[in-house]
Amino acid sequence: MSGAVITLAILLVAVVLFVTEKLPLAVTAMLVLTSLMLAGILTPEQAFAGFVNKNVILFCAMFIVGGALFETGMASRIGGLVTHVARTERQLLAGVMIVVAIMSGFLSNTGTAAVMIPAVLGIASRSGMRRSRLLMPLAFASAMGGNLSLIGAPGNLIVDSTLSEMTGDHFGFFSFALVGIPIMVVALVYFLTIGYKLLPDHEVHDDGAFSENQAPGPLWKQNLALGVLVATVLAMVFKSYVGLGMHVIGVAGAMLLIVTGVMSESKALRAIDARVIFLFAGMLPLATAMQETGLGRMLAESVMRSLGEQPSPRILLSVLFVISAGLSQFMSNTATTALLAPIGGAIATGLGADPSAVLMAIVIGGSCAFATPLGMPANTMVLGLGGYSFNDYVKAGWPLIVVGYLVAVILLPMIWPFFPGAAG
Repeated sequence: MSGAVITLAILLVAVVLFVTEKLPLAVTAMLVLTSLMLAGILTPEQAFAGFVNKNVILFCAMFIVGGALFETGMASRIGGLVTHVARTERQLLAGVMIVVAIMSGFLSNTGTAAVMIPAVLGIASRSGMRRSRLLMPLAFASAMGGNLSLIGAPGNLIVDSTLSEMTGDHFGFFSFALVGIPIMVVALVYFLTIGYKLLPDHEVHDDGAFSENQAPGPLWKQNLALGVLVATVLAMVFKSYVGLGMHVIGVAGAMLLIVTGVMSESKALRAIDARVIFLFAGMLPLATAMQETGLGRMLAESVMRSLGEQPSPRILLSVLFVISAGLSQFMSNTATTALLAPIGGAIATGLGADPSAVLMAIVIGGSCAFATPLGMPANTMVLGLGGYSFNDYVKAGWPLIVVGYLVAVILLPMIWPFFPGAAG
């Protein structure tokens, strides 16, 4: 039995376990890791590499930095300021999504979510609104914000490079916003109407540092906790000048809080959500296996072959969007984009069409990883904090994928025509 077939079987079993939740999500993820290793698909080093992944390290660090805001009472103060401006649940939801999306347009999506989660938890605590009503839209908005600029997500740079190699042209810095902003606007309307009713409404009791009932600490601790968070964010924004990765910056901020006594060692450890770490690190090897065995490419190419030798560019665009969105529910959207961009671009140019719309469909589809807690690091980060189940993501996320699809397939051919010089 080939490695691709074994990987596909493991993926299908994992999907069933995730949907039915017969086992805790983190346990299922670790079973995936173990199965891939025992089947010889991955080496032990590859299988356990997720535990030293940069995003996992960033998660741990930012859980501590965010926990400090709660430990000192600063999160509650921030929440009080916000609730004076936005007094209803829908106003809060809209405000959170807009702020997070704008930040994600210029910052890492994961980094944005990491630094905004404690503030949003403080808003929820102070307003009495269920945190489960805010955290999932926050995670989704961080992904949509990546579609606002060239540097919003790594996939954007990948398709820009692919376009340059194929045509010599480049996407503009804000070209992605031409479709990203409409998707964000429609998504916001969706969440304020239909999607609002689909959001989970869980009551979460958190015993860790993200507790809603922490007694306020000394003012100097509050100010230092906020100062470290702000300094961490700024260092991430200007990381190219700082010369450090975001995970290193996050760890430095967390250590500063512990050394200065703002957070004790025990409370720092309690702030880290182990379920998130095991779920994310356990599922990363599946994406590696899909790439190593060629399963991802095989799935994409088999669908492409079913379209025939001369598919319509519009059909090609639609199908690639769906494939990209589908793969990104379980693979990194960066890996998905890197896999599909050369395939889609080559087919489009083979048809004599401008590949711009097709490449844009791939990267937009890859950002629509809303239907599982595995599609994006931000989805995984809010899983435990929001008390979400796997099916909560499916229920609230799949209509949002449909929204992204409809906006993309309508606008993309209008913005980047397949045959720019053709009459009519």
